[in-house]
Amino acid sequence: MIAIVPARGGSKGLPGKNIKNLFGKPMIAYTIEEALKSKYITEVVISTDCKEIEKVAIKYGAKSPFLRPEYLATDSAKAIDNYIYTIDRLNKEFAYDIKDFVLLQPTSPLRTVEDIDKSIELFKDKNADSVVSYTEEHHPIEWHKYITEDGKFENIFEEKLLNRQEIKKSYFPNGAVFVFDYELIMQGKYYSDNSYAYIMPRNRSVDVDTLEDFRYIEFLLQERSNY
Repeated sequence: MIAIVPARGGSKGLPGKNIKNLFGKPMIAYTIEEALKSKYITEVVISTDCKEIEKVAIKYGAKSPFLRPEYLATDSAKAIDNYIYTIDRLNKEFAYDIKDFVLLQPTSPLRTVEDIDKSIELFKDKNADSVVSYTEEHHPIEWHKYITEDGKFENIFEEKLLNRQEIKKSYFPNGAVFVFDYELIMQGKYYSDNSYAYIMPRNRSVDVDTLEDFRYIEFLLQERSNY
């Protein structure tokens, strides 16, 4: 199975985050290295519009048959359109025969090869259309509110006064691992009635979007190195 690592150059929240030095190596290296340890992944392909990212990714073992076009690297571009573009070109121009694939975002550097392999095994065992990594939400979603421009509360859900223990657990996607059947992606979907969640712990579920996220991951990696 092939792994695709999408990493555009124009990050707004934390400029240059994909190749920013994280505890001694570029952040993207963590994703590529774990993917290459997988017993199921045969190749890691970087999908980027940035030659600097491409160079770093190749150094750590990824392949880059082509650069992503600019129109698929804007803030308004849909990620799913890039996946379709990438796989379509690999199949038609480079003699690949991709029917399913793993997507690994470089902004989840704490995910391990175990997470990758177990997600793929779940995908295969269930003959699934997709498997997406999730983590437990520690605060009930029923507590969430919209806040109006003048600072007032606006309900998202029907208001029920329940104790925390009475509320069913909920989970949210952590962005770490996606395993897709290409036919599902071609329909413009990530989920079907035959999709499953791979549950990850919170300490491996940090997705880097801001400098604060990045510093928190540095702290967790430091803690990990102490054991």
